[in-house]
Amino acid sequence: MSGREPKRDSAVRRAGRPRPFHAITPFTMQDFPNGTACILWVAGCNMRCGYCHNPQIVLGKGVLSEADVMNFLYRRIGLLDGVVLSGGEATAWPGLIAFAARVKAMGFAVKLDTNGLRPDVVARLLAARLVDRIALDYKAPPEKFRAVTSTCAYRKFSATLDLLCTQQAVPFEVRTTVHHALLEEQDVLDIAGDLAARGYRGNYTVQRAIAGPDRPTLGNLAHAARPFDMVRLAASSPMAMSFR
Repeated sequence: MSGREPKRDSAVRRAGRPRPFHAITPFTMQDFPNGTACILWVAGCNMRCGYCHNPQIVLGKGVLSEADVMNFLYRRIGLLDGVVLSGGEATAWPGLIAFAARVKAMGFAVKLDTNGLRPDVVARLLAARLVDRIALDYKAPPEKFRAVTSTCAYRKFSATLDLLCTQQAVPFEVRTTVHHALLEEQDVLDIAGDLAARGYRGNYTVQRAIAGPDRPTLGNLAHAARPFDMVRLAASSPMAMSFR
C-alpha cells in the first residue's frame, strides 16, 4: 500500500449524516492472521445471543459516521495491512458492500466477521472480490439455534456455510462460543461433525464465553461454573479443533 493519502471524494464528505459504526479498535495483531489491522465495529445486530459481551454494540446506535472512519483509514494507509469488519453484525448494514469497495480501493485487505444470516451479502462480497478472509460464527446446532440466538434463521446460516465450503478463493474459519447455560459438549461435537460432513477442512475454534458480574452479557449470564472438557472434545472431534 502506498503511504500517500488519496484525495477524498465528495461521496466520503457527504457520508457524515448516518453513523453506522460504534467504535474503532485502531490496532490488532490477533484478529487478522499474519498481518496488522484495525477493527471497525458496526452497530446493530440481527441476533440476540445471551452470551454476547457487546450489548452496547448490539442494542446501541452508531456514534461514528462513514466519513469519520474513512478519515481514520486514510491516515493508516501504509501502516496497516488489513481492516476487520465486525460488530454487531456488519452484513446487516445496508452500506457494507459500497464501504468495503472503498476500503479495498485504498489498498487494504478486508476480513469479515459474520454470523452468516445474510448469505446474499456474503455472496455479493465474494463475487466482487471485496473480502480476503472470513470468520463465521457457528452459534448452535439447528435444534438449539433459536434458544442461543433468539432467531429462527438456521437455514440462512446454513446457506452461508455451504457457500463458504464450496468457494475456493477466500480462506475462512469457523468458531463457536460456549457457555454451559446454552450448549453442551455434545452440541460442539455435533457442530464439528456437520462441518466435516460439509467438507470444511479448516480449523474449528471453540471459545469460552466471557460472563459474570464484572462482564455483563446480553442475557445476564453467570460465570460459567462448569467448564467444557476440552481434552475430551479434542479427542472426539472428527476435525482439528482449537480452544481459547
